[in-house]
Amino acid sequence: MKKVLSLLKYYKKEAFFAPFFKFVEAVFELFVPLVMADIIDVGIPNSDTSYIVRKGLILVLLAAAGLTVSITAQFFAAKAAVGVSGTLRKKLFDHIMGLEASDVDKAGTSTLITRMTSDVNQVQTGVNMSLRLLLRSPIIVFGAMIMAFTIDVPSALIFCIAVPILAIIVIGITRFSIPMFAGVQKLLDKVMLSSRENLTGVRVIRAFNLQDDEKNSFYEKNNALKRKQITASDFTALTNPITFIIVNVAVMFLIYKGALRVNIGAITQGQAVAILNYMSQILVELLKLTNLIVTITKSIASADRVSDVLDLGNQADEAVISSEAGKSSEFISFDHVSLKYTAGSDEALSDISFTVKPGMTVGVIGGTGSGKSSLINLIPGMYEATSGTVTVLGEDVKTCDRIKLRERIGVVPQKAVLFKGTVRTNMQIGGENATDEEMIECLKKAQAYDFVSEKGGLDAEVLQNGKNFSGGQRQRLTIARALVRKPEILILDDSTSALDFLTEKHIREEIAKLEDMTVFIVSQRASSVMTADMIIVLDDGKAVGIGTHDELLKTCEVYEEIYYSQFERK
Repeated sequence: MKKVLSLLKYYKKEAFFAPFFKFVEAVFELFVPLVMADIIDVGIPNSDTSYIVRKGLILVLLAAAGLTVSITAQFFAAKAAVGVSGTLRKKLFDHIMGLEASDVDKAGTSTLITRMTSDVNQVQTGVNMSLRLLLRSPIIVFGAMIMAFTIDVPSALIFCIAVPILAIIVIGITRFSIPMFAGVQKLLDKVMLSSRENLTGVRVIRAFNLQDDEKNSFYEKNNALKRKQITASDFTALTNPITFIIVNVAVMFLIYKGALRVNIGAITQGQAVAILNYMSQILVELLKLTNLIVTITKSIASADRVSDVLDLGNQADEAVISSEAGKSSEFISFDHVSLKYTAGSDEALSDISFTVKPGMTVGVIGGTGSGKSSLINLIPGMYEATSGTVTVLGEDVKTCDRIKLRERIGVVPQKAVLFKGTVRTNMQIGGENATDEEMIECLKKAQAYDFVSEKGGLDAEVLQNGKNFSGGQRQRLTIARALVRKPEILILDDSTSALDFLTEKHIREEIAKLEDMTVFIVSQRASSVMTADMIIVLDDGKAVGIGTHDELLKTCEVYEEIYYSQFERK
């Protein structure tokens, strides 16, 4: 919560003037019952029309002044609230973009989306309403009490009983409602997750005719959210009727007490009406305050959730990779490396050790779920090894500057990801300063130049996720994007699975021509890795074989099984 409120320091002027003008408005409003009392006590009994008109004009001026300062206050409050939410959303987005893969996995994509949208909007509403009403309502309540005491002390004592009771009720309801609304936001995460899974996997759902199952699953989560929301809303809704009951009981006693005081001549009729008006003002403000409390309660719950995300993360260390690191004989080294994705899970990798020299081509092969992607994700530091040491470019990945490390690595992920824009803007992600000639050269190496030319060249449109390209075309574009970076280490994570054997062969031949580049090829195809300088065979997270193609055919049963499942025995 403190992290969110600290953003108000950028909007000090707005945060000061919004409650200040609301304070002025409250002061104007407190004078209205006194003017009404004068009209009732002086103007009406004496039939003094001019006096009534003068006092009436004063009421009009008070209303006009109150309206002016109220609009001004709302302007400053809205400006501060929108500014805070915009700054918070930007800060949250920048922070999420800097999170490691393990942190994103821990939070969950749907949760991060919810917190950047729904939760930030709740914070914006809370800041806006707080600046407008958090100061005004207490001023009206306590100001009305003080003004009532200036009129008649015995009658005003009723205020001293009613207001504390109301305060206790409001505080009590608020205390219990905060965790309820936090629970509502958690269930909203689940609904968001369900929606996201259904939208991204709609083709699979239709292919297996699971529409009804997914609908029922979504309705179940949505109904749970609805029930939680109703429970929280019903609980906070108790505030209004309880407030009405207490205030109306107080009004009843005020009328009774005021009538007795008027009857004995202790106060005038106008003063009795003024006291009742002050009680009415308190009623209105308490109703506003209770609604404000509900809004603030939601806002606090959302702000805490946003703060939790801001607390996530790993900041890159200050260490700098030496320019001579690339000349080390141990260019990349895994020393008894093991990996667990979560504390209680099984090991995804177990006791992996190998050394790679500069310029080598390394193949990583194994069955589905054997740990191939887990292995290569340790090289750019997407995940940290649970035990053991991963050394890349002469530095321990855990302690090096990962930003500088990743600038020297090109990664083609298992799932080809393209961004909305053009081919050029997607290529510039790999190399921001790359020239058109360099981009075209990389497209040719990735066997992508022909179809890009047909679609309009570097200015060809790319839809979100590259939906206007086939799976194989997307893979070739992501390979070209990685090559534009001119990386010292190139990682191809099963990035040719959608390509035919001939196209894949041409890409491997082009990459092999690149000098001083260390290449990791992850694949389930033996043909993709058999020409590599070193092949790592994985099975259930363990390295069951490390060597060349010919060596592994003689010594590794797993590799032999994979190879002969794809090629005939001679």
